[in-house]
Formats: sequence, structure tokens, C-alpha cells
Amino acid sequence: SWSLDKSRTMEVTKRTLQNAVKKRKPTGDLMLHTDRGVEYRGQVYQKVLKQQGIIHSLSRAGKCTDNAHMESFFHSMKTEVIRGNVFKSDKELRGTLGSYINKYYNVSRMHSGISYCSPIEYEALAA
Repeated sequence: SWSLDKSRTMEVTKRTLQNAVKKRKPTGDLMLHTDRGVEYRGQVYQKVLKQQGIIHSLSRAGKCTDNAHMESFFHSMKTEVIRGNVFKSDKELRGTLGSYINKYYNVSRMHSGISYCSPIEYEALAA
């Protein structure tokens, strides 16, 4: 799941996690890896993780390589979608990001780190 808001708040972060759980309906052991952002370490977020039975993994302080897959995603998104574009409204930006993430990046974009499959294809192979 993903979200976009004018500011990074605990409520937005919590809602994004809840939407992901609702959409994906995870079963069994699940680990969620995040950076060390304050919104991920707060009591409210930790409570939601615990309620859902999700194990939380945090990057080490100062080690952005611990979260390399997300760093790579954001680099790709900025390079392929954001840079050079001007969005006339929040709605236009949301639509563009939604299409990029849900219709292209996860569904058809090949990724060298997962045998040149899309994330959806790779997940199906792993199931």
C-alpha cells in the first residue's frame, strides 16, 4: 500500500499499514522492514504491528543500505516519473503515482534483482 499526504504523520503511516493489511490479507509470519523514521518507532504504530502479528525490522542507524530495495524504488520513481514533470494538482500527482506503482512498477516493470520478473510475477513464483 502507499499513500501521499502534505506531511508525514503517524496517522498517515498507520492508515497506510492498515490499508496494506486489509488489501493483502497476510497469513503466517510477516516481517515489515522500515527505515528509522520516527513515525515507524512510535507506540501507536508498534501497537498496530503487534495487533496484526507483524514483526518489525528496522534499518541500522546511518545504514541506508539496509533499506536498499526501497532506496532503489524511490530512485526509479523519481527518475522515471517525477523528474522533468510538473503536476498541476495533488489529484494529478496521485493519479500518476498510482498508475506508476499499481499498473507499471509492480505489474510489468522487470527488475534485475528478482530474475528480470515484475514483483507480481516474482511473488507468484515464490508462492
